[in-house]
Amino acid sequence: MLIEKKIIEAHNEALLVKHSGKFSFVAEPFPQMNAVIQKLKNFQIAIPSWALGTGGTRFGRFSGGGEPRSLEEKMEDIGLLHQLNRSSGAISLHIPWDIPSDAAKIRSLASQYDLRFDAMNSNTFQDQPGQTYSYKFGSLQHVNKSVRQQAIEHTIEVIRQGIELGSKSLTVWLSDGSCFPGQLNFRRAFENTLAGLQEIYAALPADWKLFIEYKAYEPNFYSMTVGDWGQSYLYASKLGNKAFTLVDLGHHLPNANIQQIVALLLNEKKLGGFHFNDSKYGDDDLTVGSIDPYQLFLIFNELVEGMDARGMNHANDLGWMIDASHNVKDPLEDLLQSVEAIKIAYAQSLLVDTNALQAAQENNDVVKAQEILQTAYRTDVRPIVAEARLQTGAAIDPLQLFRKENLREGLIKRRGSSTVATGL
Repeated sequence: MLIEKKIIEAHNEALLVKHSGKFSFVAEPFPQMNAVIQKLKNFQIAIPSWALGTGGTRFGRFSGGGEPRSLEEKMEDIGLLHQLNRSSGAISLHIPWDIPSDAAKIRSLASQYDLRFDAMNSNTFQDQPGQTYSYKFGSLQHVNKSVRQQAIEHTIEVIRQGIELGSKSLTVWLSDGSCFPGQLNFRRAFENTLAGLQEIYAALPADWKLFIEYKAYEPNFYSMTVGDWGQSYLYASKLGNKAFTLVDLGHHLPNANIQQIVALLLNEKKLGGFHFNDSKYGDDDLTVGSIDPYQLFLIFNELVEGMDARGMNHANDLGWMIDASHNVKDPLEDLLQSVEAIKIAYAQSLLVDTNALQAAQENNDVVKAQEILQTAYRTDVRPIVAEARLQTGAAIDPLQLFRKENLREGLIKRRGSSTVATGL
């Protein structure tokens, strides 16, 4: 145990009277509350290994103390988060940043922390020490077949490592693209990329999924070879039924209607999962729900309605992961905030009166439809989310407990002021 069970119990006991009053008040009008709480208890959000150190920008990085120095310490951090909220029971690794020296030992450690391994992530957007060919001008799109083959072999190696760890999915994000007109032949870049993805897809185990992530710009600013959801969908459709689109909330042009994108991909059975974050300008990678919590709720509303219509399991049939950068915050505090924001949006969406909303839509009652959505969004569901935590043995207020017990200071004492060796 990273934090003693009795400490969590004492924390809950101290807050229980106040919490019970709030929960009783909100629970009374909602007879479906037990079903909502059970869904909240089942819902897990994966934590990426690279989110556990202080982030940075191209201008600089201001590291904090106690950051993990190894995969084992990254798992320790996520194990601590999971103890606090019982909603962070998965870790997503990025290769080669997180190459396990002993897969069996790492799996055993994950079991001790009650963690599973979520999607594996390949890296063809950076050159690594000793690498034969550079990815300066792309990886799977590259004009040089040897560069493309190097990227393919790396990604297949990531699959092999994932098999050893018990993962069931692979996320491929390509920084491939161009910065200037004329630099790239778009058709050949697409064909090269598709051919490479086909080789990678052929190496997938039968029970694995391939998530193809897209991004509108950065690091290339004239074109991206997987630049939007349509391009990702096109690749996934050509590859087969194990290939899906992955939606990163920050990977869109300003004012994109992400909730409509989600609904269409879900309808076409090609939505694979999410990288949750928030943004004001672009791929800001800010704390989930810190800028536009209403959009997050609207996205979850489309998810719940669409998944229910298809008989999908909310907890297991899509991949849920945070992908954020904590430039000025304690990473663990930021992740606790992000998980909380996701659970709040999810809980609010579960309170939407779907039948009434559909009736309003069929009658073109625009005002009624808006009121139905905003009634659910304006409901303070924090006591419901806290009750779900309480029933799992987690902390009623994880962030408060993290600060009260000085858990960051404990990490600093054990690890010093070292920083993560690799990460975004």
